Amino acid sequence: MTDLTRLSEQLLESDFDSIPIIDLTDAYSLDVRKRRALAEVVRDACLNAGFFYVRNHGVPLSVVDEIFEQSHTFFDLPAEIKSTVDINKSDNFRGYMRLLSSNTNPDNKGDRHEAFNLGLDPLVHPESFEQSEKEGELKHSENLWPDQKDWEGAETFKQANLEYYRQVLTLGYKLFPLLALALNLPENFFEDKTRHPAAIMRLLYYPALDGKEVNELMPGIGAHTDFECFTILRQDGVSGLQVQNRKGEWIDAIPTPDTFIVNIGDQLQRWTNDIFVSTRHRVLPTISKDRYSIPFFFGCDHDVPLIPPKTCITEDRPARYDVMTAGAYVHMRLSEIYANAKE
Repeated sequence: MTDLTRLSEQLLESDFDSIPIIDLTDAYSLDVRKRRALAEVVRDACLNAGFFYVRNHGVPLSVVDEIFEQSHTFFDLPAEIKSTVDINKSDNFRGYMRLLSSNTNPDNKGDRHEAFNLGLDPLVHPESFEQSEKEGELKHSENLWPDQKDWEGAETFKQANLEYYRQVLTLGYKLFPLLALALNLPENFFEDKTRHPAAIMRLLYYPALDGKEVNELMPGIGAHTDFECFTILRQDGVSGLQVQNRKGEWIDAIPTPDTFIVNIGDQLQRWTNDIFVSTRHRVLPTISKDRYSIPFFFGCDHDVPLIPPKTCITEDRPARYDVMTAGAYVHMRLSEIYANAKE
């Protein structure tokens, strides 16, 4: 069995200059040896870059094309229609966010993008809402959807979002067993911890500068790490995402046809006692062409305590963090980021 703590320490002395592409075909194999071999490849990426592309992921291209089309249509709407689902009307970070209304990096003046946020929906996962009152600081709540009376395309927009959400949720559930195997844990380790997942999805629109001067204090998104266990990102063909390696160099995450980018988040880094790496990344302002992307932040159930498994601690590497529930941790981080949206 691989000594994860020793391997993690060894990798601190190395670095990465590219993001690996991983074929997920064997994630669906009935042969556990193939799944274990794939998990070893995933482990290498999680220990080193913390980022990897996935192909042969099982999400239909038609579903992806439809959600991007609907994203374009939504962000082209007049401000008065988008404001009917403004995030200020939500008690749980759902809805529309105007340009510069979030500030991921406190050293900056704002993030130059618009967003539409949604989470687990009762039409997708009704059982999660039956127990949401027991959750604590972060709870499941209904999404804010545009009304058909305000926009005739509202229902089409909603259904496209829900179908994409279902498909990427399924992909996320396929990744958890690989992560468990990569951590030398039983393949079903995360199964009872992701029954009511805190999975947040965002439609993001980065308007092109179109001749406006670049302001370094107003990036697409400032340098940051993500909060949840991992993020599943779909980007369009416009570049902008960069990942920072240990030397401080910024590596381009070049758009690659029919792939998702997966990156480890702070929740999983904390849970694994810093074995897996949550890597800083940013989005540069787009110069001449609008950019669209869809991150899907997959966290575990709100009430799960983030206690590192035995494979991630040793006598020389004891637990590094105080225990928090997953919901309390993410709520704390979201509150910091979205404070500006309430002003």
